[in-house]
Amino acid sequence: MEFLSQTYVALRGPTGAPQTASDTIGRLSGRLQPATLLADRRAAVFALKGLSRDCKQDIGNLALPGLIQVLYNDAEVDPDIGKAVLETLNILCDVEDNQKELGFRHTDMVLVTEQPVHSLFALLGENNFYTRYGSLQLLSTLLHNRRQVVQSYFLTASTGPASVISSLEDKREIVRNEAISMVQLLVSQSADIQKVLAFEGAFEKLFNIIRGEGGVEGGAVAHEALLCVDGLLRFNSSNQSYFRETGLPPLLLSLLLFPPNLPPDASAPQEFALQFWDEQKLKNAKSVVAIIGLLVGSKGYGDSPLFTRCLIELSLASNAPTTLKTQALHLLPANLNFPLPGLIITPYMPVPETNGEEWDRLEAASALDVLVELGLNGEYNGVDSARRSMTGLELRTAAVGVFENFVRKEETKYAIVSAMVGSEGNDPSKLPPTPLLQALIMSPESSTPIDHVLVSAIHFSSLLFSHLLRSSPRCKALAQSIKPQSPQTSAHHPSDGGGHFFVPADAPAPAPAPEPATGAEEDDEDDPQTLIQILAENLSLAFLSRSRTDTSDMESREWERLIVCYLALLSQWLWEDPAAVRDFLNSGGLGILVEPINQVSETDFLISSLCVFLLGILYEYNREPGEITRATINPILNRLGVDTLLGRMSRLREDDRFKNVSPETLVQHYPGSGPQTIVPEGEVWFDWAFVDFWKSNYYTIQRGLSTDPNQLASASGPSAETAMLIASLQDTLRSQSQEIEDLRKQLHQQQQQKPISALKSQVSSLKLALQASDEKQKEMERERKEAEKEQEDLLVLLDEVTAKRKRDKGKMREAGLGAEVSEDEVDEEDGEDGDD
Repeated sequence: MEFLSQTYVALRGPTGAPQTASDTIGRLSGRLQPATLLADRRAAVFALKGLSRDCKQDIGNLALPGLIQVLYNDAEVDPDIGKAVLETLNILCDVEDNQKELGFRHTDMVLVTEQPVHSLFALLGENNFYTRYGSLQLLSTLLHNRRQVVQSYFLTASTGPASVISSLEDKREIVRNEAISMVQLLVSQSADIQKVLAFEGAFEKLFNIIRGEGGVEGGAVAHEALLCVDGLLRFNSSNQSYFRETGLPPLLLSLLLFPPNLPPDASAPQEFALQFWDEQKLKNAKSVVAIIGLLVGSKGYGDSPLFTRCLIELSLASNAPTTLKTQALHLLPANLNFPLPGLIITPYMPVPETNGEEWDRLEAASALDVLVELGLNGEYNGVDSARRSMTGLELRTAAVGVFENFVRKEETKYAIVSAMVGSEGNDPSKLPPTPLLQALIMSPESSTPIDHVLVSAIHFSSLLFSHLLRSSPRCKALAQSIKPQSPQTSAHHPSDGGGHFFVPADAPAPAPAPEPATGAEEDDEDDPQTLIQILAENLSLAFLSRSRTDTSDMESREWERLIVCYLALLSQWLWEDPAAVRDFLNSGGLGILVEPINQVSETDFLISSLCVFLLGILYEYNREPGEITRATINPILNRLGVDTLLGRMSRLREDDRFKNVSPETLVQHYPGSGPQTIVPEGEVWFDWAFVDFWKSNYYTIQRGLSTDPNQLASASGPSAETAMLIASLQDTLRSQSQEIEDLRKQLHQQQQQKPISALKSQVSSLKLALQASDEKQKEMERERKEAEKEQEDLLVLLDEVTAKRKRDKGKMREAGLGAEVSEDEVDEEDGEDGDD
């Protein structure tokens, strides 16, 4: 009743006359002065709180300085007034309503000095629920509006770090959750605050919250705490180093149920590979994987293969959602040194019509084989490839990206291509093709509707194969000796040679490969074709099938995508490789390219642009003797018109299918599909490596098309010999870089051993000090013994003097001189005689 009476008097005024809102707020603001009673200030704050939503501007103009003073002086003393003033200030600074500018202006007024922020962090140390919760809410609002200002004030607050950490330990969930949200804003883009909170124990407190909430099985609170950990680590190498030393990183693996101490030769447990997933668990797992990827990609942490293996197992041998697998593949380091061929993993396949509740365990295979299979056929061997889903294609492009990173080293590329050729002395045409080569040489049947699943497999095989050849003269020369079985033969036996390893573990062994033909059958067969000849033949068939009059628009688009993949692969293979150019020209490549250039569409320049680019490569690097020379090609160029060709080639830049490709995005929306579609459909036309290759060499081809045939190519870059020399120097540089890295690791180990050396030196010095102390003690003991001996000698001397004195006194008495002897001396002498 007293509160209502005080509020009524404050609102009524002394005379009881009606007042406007401004008058009332003015009167209430006057009662906020420190000279008034605490009860009056409390009543005024409560009244202002009630008016704050409807009269925000008037309260800000008249009462905001007084409210700040109450925050300084009374909030810590009186929890009720503290709760009211915190809620009032939070309402005034809120910008989520229609008065955003007003909220920003009030925020600026609060943050004129650092004292309000210091007071708020001091209030966080209070155990009162409403005080701590209101302080967290107001700090979150201020950080949302003026983050950098609040962060600068936090660094000067003596109680700031300790109070923030204590709020994370609060047993009341609503306070703790609000503290997590506030910390996310506080550490954003501030390395100094991230370091301060990390060394105050923020990592330990956040992981306690995560484990308490159930890890990845937890709810939104666990997700917010994981985001806090990510915010403390990202772009902060100091915190990353500190985090590695805390012993907390293995907990990240445990959250995903991956054993932190799994031996290299042991298989991942089934409870990790097969889990039940829901939307919230997926969010949490993505946050954990993001932190693992952050650590794997950080400097000095590449020597921890267990985290890399976790990402590989998660993406290639688990039932994790597709988006999580894609994220795991993207987070593998670009300089991937992990031995993929040596890692044996066990993939799984969903049992049909079980809604993902039952899974078949497949035969174990190397991670590299599973990675290639994923790129070629898609997830679970292409079970859902017919749907063209964006997520499925993004997973396959991520697998292609990991393969590209893995084969960056020349020796790795050469080893993979050598496996397609076979050992010396074997007929390459009799070798069963590898899955990659088998997919590359297959061609759709022109008599039936084209299957976009097969086109995608061929397209992705061309992307994988191009990564093996790009910028590698040795691999290009070796690839020319590849003479695979004819596509018809290999198509009938997709599992020959173990190339198809997605077989249930309990399934019977595949049928043995048929015996190779011998005797007269060999004579009847044609000479085996080289890989370039097969690609040229498939390209020609694709052009013919595309030009059929009964081809629908959808089928025509698939044929165009197939043609694009062939042209892109051949462009990268034939670049700076005269021998490959001669092989393609002998296969009728010139006629294959000229006809599409003549029949260009007025609306679609994609195919003709790529044909002109490849034709320019043929003209530029046609340096070996043969039937078709530069002089043969030059009249064709003149007849087509060099300017016309250059104009068509430049139109490729304008095509969305080329222009929209970036290092992060290869998948584009399929026509008729969009983000609002239930299952968005996509398609892939180019990878970034080819786009970068085309842009880098466009002007070289532009100059080359205008060059006289009698001139030896324009300044198109280094020759094949120079390229081989450059490759050799690059290998030397890589080996030297590896040696430098090894020396750095040794230096790091020595630096870690320095504390041990310091301790050893300290122990040695202590031993010396102890030895000196022992010697000093012995010296003192010797001096003590000498002093005791000297004392004994003095006692003996004293006894002798006393005896002599007695004799002298006796003689004096005998001589009649006894009167000169004092009575004391006589008594003393008598006492001595009595003792005797």
